[in-house]
Amino acid sequence: MTREDLKRRCLSAIDENKEKIIAIGEDIFSHPELGFKEERTSRLVRDVLDSLNIPHQDHLALTGVKGTLKGGEQGPRVMVMGELDAVVCPLHPQADPQTGAAHSCGHNSQIASMLGAAMGLAPLAKELCGDVIFAAVPAEEYVELEYRERLRQEGKIRFIGGKQEFIRQGVLDDVDMGMMIHSHAGVGDRRFLMECDSSGFIGKLIRFTGKEAHAGARPFDGINALNAACLALLAVNSQRETFREKDRIRIHPIMTKGGDLVNIVPADVRLETYVRGTNLRGILDASEKVNRCLQGCAYAIGATVDIQELPGYLPLIQDKTLSDLFARNGEALLGPDANIYGQELMGATDAGDISSLMPFIHVSTGGYLGDAHSKDFTVCDKEMAYVMPAKAMAMTVIDLLWDHAARARDLKNAFTPKLTKQAYLELWSQFQAGGIDPAAF
Repeated sequence: MTREDLKRRCLSAIDENKEKIIAIGEDIFSHPELGFKEERTSRLVRDVLDSLNIPHQDHLALTGVKGTLKGGEQGPRVMVMGELDAVVCPLHPQADPQTGAAHSCGHNSQIASMLGAAMGLAPLAKELCGDVIFAAVPAEEYVELEYRERLRQEGKIRFIGGKQEFIRQGVLDDVDMGMMIHSHAGVGDRRFLMECDSSGFIGKLIRFTGKEAHAGARPFDGINALNAACLALLAVNSQRETFREKDRIRIHPIMTKGGDLVNIVPADVRLETYVRGTNLRGILDASEKVNRCLQGCAYAIGATVDIQELPGYLPLIQDKTLSDLFARNGEALLGPDANIYGQELMGATDAGDISSLMPFIHVSTGGYLGDAHSKDFTVCDKEMAYVMPAKAMAMTVIDLLWDHAARARDLKNAFTPKLTKQAYLELWSQFQAGGIDPAAF
């Protein structure tokens, strides 16, 4: 059977399941769950894989799922990945009223497209010269940091992000290359955004501690931790001109606790922040400046500050070979103007961590209106959001695993990872143990 014959059969199978794929995406959209809590969505993934007779492992990194479609010939293992979790967006019309979770970033589309690709490839398994891995990963959104820190203290996880946990647990040790899609907010037409840049970042949990006193009667006996925190925010803002334009540094703290009662001098004030940028050296340099601001302003007020450094995500590296294969399939589906190149996306993803270890692409897709992580984010073209990416990813898998997987083998043999798994784990271990010298990068 020729490669084009395989693709035609694959596309026909996906078309036969089009309404089912769309229904999966809409169902997940209506039932959002936050990271490491995605029990319902995980169960849905398992049920679909069972219906396709694809064996799977579950409860990976608490809620993750890994299905393996065995090919007719032993060869490279290609991964199609999707993310299970939602983000916190309580004003979204489809937000969960208890948790505030909403799929205002399009992860529901990822799972639907991943499962759609599985529906297209499962009937062709014996024709593939290698295996296809379908990975549903928890907790991409870097939120609820205090909750996840408790999970870490309980020994349930060691990393905040789900893909990082997959790496640590060895879930991806047998995977050779991978791909996934992501919504691109505000692009309503049928386009794929190829080779987009994406930032990396590190996280911080910050706690200022002062001294309580009656705010009206004896404020002079207290130490105002809120004043220290507010001063620190101003100090961080004053650093912005020191950041290099090429590093694209972004620092965006929030205050999660400003005190206990209005008539008590605040003695317990907490912040969360990212320090994000396009390269690790710039991120670490900016992080050091942020820490100086926090420590200096605490000292100025007489408070103390505890800064807990959290491993964030690495900048994304888009593999050129995989991008070219996907782009050609995108054009075959949508025409010669299907692909847009070179968009800068200053959001971050733990797909960046995977891309430092193996050939990987993270393709943004159209079919959405509104702003990401906002109440007006919505799917405007269900076929583009859910079905077309399934087709493009499945066609790319066929390109890789057809003809004794010649293209996948060539890609695997030519690829030099930025980090080995051991070096990756050591990098974050060193960071948590006391920091990394920016000059090392």
